[in-house]
Amino acid sequence: MDRFFPNIDKIKYEGPKSKNPLAFKYYDENRVINGKTMKEHLRYAVCYWHTFRGLGHDPFGPGTAVRPWLSSDDPMTQAFDTMDAAFEFFTKLGVPFWCFHDRDIAPEGATVEESESNLREVVSYAKKKQDETGMKLLWGTANLFSHPRFMNGGGTNPDFDVFCYAAAQIKNALDATHALGGENYVFWGGREGYDILFNTDMKRELKHFADLLKLAKAYADEIGFKGQFLIEPKPMEPSTHQYDFDTATVIAFLKEHDIDFVKINMEPNHATLALHTAAHELQVAADAGLLGSIDANRGNFQNGWDTDQFPTNIYDAVEMMLVVLKDGGFETGGLNFDAKPRRASTDLEDMFYGHIGGMDTFARALIIASEMIEGGELSDIVTKRYSSFDDGKGAEFEAGKLSLTDLRDIAASKAEEPAQTSGQRELIEIIFNDYIL
Repeated sequence: MDRFFPNIDKIKYEGPKSKNPLAFKYYDENRVINGKTMKEHLRYAVCYWHTFRGLGHDPFGPGTAVRPWLSSDDPMTQAFDTMDAAFEFFTKLGVPFWCFHDRDIAPEGATVEESESNLREVVSYAKKKQDETGMKLLWGTANLFSHPRFMNGGGTNPDFDVFCYAAAQIKNALDATHALGGENYVFWGGREGYDILFNTDMKRELKHFADLLKLAKAYADEIGFKGQFLIEPKPMEPSTHQYDFDTATVIAFLKEHDIDFVKINMEPNHATLALHTAAHELQVAADAGLLGSIDANRGNFQNGWDTDQFPTNIYDAVEMMLVVLKDGGFETGGLNFDAKPRRASTDLEDMFYGHIGGMDTFARALIIASEMIEGGELSDIVTKRYSSFDDGKGAEFEAGKLSLTDLRDIAASKAEEPAQTSGQRELIEIIFNDYIL
């Protein structure tokens, strides 16, 4: 397993005092927190697209990195070499899961049949690699945004023939995910949206997408796929108006179309673009019982586009882990590093540095969030702030026993204005610092 990363040994836990950049300071996979190991809590995954197919390209220029597994001119040779590199990376990094789009792992052919054949061949090879290494698939998905045919979307495309191509890819990606024992299947609407309203039948497009989700679920049941379906919200880019703008928008869509088999795969950088925090998006999902998984990364507030940086902001990570832990933790989901080294970071070691930094950040965040929940300061603030609804007339209102007139009469009976109750934001920020610093 030293073909592509011969200078990298398996990454080990060395503790917070280690100065070794190729070692974990906080991620001790066997450390038990609240009855589960860190490995079980965090369920780390490496994404295939940025990590092994991304070369540092951006909207202003081509890639800068040179990857030895992409040196062949034959697409299928590239696919098998990349699979070898990926599993060498996975095992040396020590993650339990990986994720892919169909076109990441196998090249598109000249026909639907050739594309299917390519994918089946590579999936068979990936299955052998999983069996050899013990790696598991967190989720698979179909790339319905890169090919020119999908310039107007996949599942929401106004052309029925293109819609059928999208359906074919979803079917084949589901087959691949099922064959590899995937625990989830993700729908990411990279171009499911529109640029101008006045050539768009929005209601019809959304109905088509809902129907496609239901067909995918029916096919999953047919082949015996038991994994969780997920949708990943994104507010913009590449389409001006994405249909999956944020978690609340997706939940409204699911309810409107009576879809009860889909949860949320939240990406922090997408939350940033929607002018939310990642914790907000997770809380919206959790409150609806739909928190599924996280594509762990971060954005840049100075850029209005998806930069997919590695998640090294400890405050953001703690906020996210607080929501996840209070929700009961991941079931089929996990933390997939949908992140990439910067364009000027071209060494193979940079791939490891990025993932190690992200894994240590969330491991430390898990520790801190667990301690904060145990300490109880934040829950005490919330309990006190809403205490007026816990008994008396407040409790009667929550029980549905008061009318609008009743509420008016209660207000009129008060001789004085209600006392102001501080939100104590500054205290909350001190509490965060006390645990983090």
